Amino acid sequence: MSKHTFILNGKPVTVDIEDDVRLLWVLRDVLGVRGPKYGCGINVCKACTSHINGKAFNPCSVRVADLKADDEITTIEGLPGTVGTDLHPMQEAWLDHDVAQCGYCQPGQIMAAVAKVKQARAEGREITDNDLDEIRNICRCGTYSRIRQAIKAGAAGM
Repeated sequence: MSKHTFILNGKPVTVDIEDDVRLLWVLRDVLGVRGPKYGCGINVCKACTSHINGKAFNPCSVRVADLKADDEITTIEGLPGTVGTDLHPMQEAWLDHDVAQCGYCQPGQIMAAVAKVKQARAEGREITDNDLDEIRNICRCGTYSRIRQAIKAGAAGM
């Protein structure tokens, strides 16, 4: 076992676990962070989408040993803290547009949406339909049209 330190939702954490354990299991099973969902475990469904240093990534595909002590991991639980409110504007848009049906994919969908909006803004532009087409998170309930509407509304509030 090895000690691994990183920043989780704004707070440093250290875990004592084998190097090859995927971060998703560290988050869920060791640290009790349940927002990132297990869907496929092979970086396809994206139900576990979170942020590493502000960019979308899938913790099911990252070994805990690949993290550095200054890497900042943000999950859906920590997203409101990034804007200092009870809910992030994207979460509010999700509620306003009644996006969730079963809700399983929603944390990953929201995290992917926030990262995509930030990426577009870093490029000096607003989010487009082409950007939305690049989000590959799977929703088995098929609420894609509401997801797209909510992303546009959430982007306006960010």
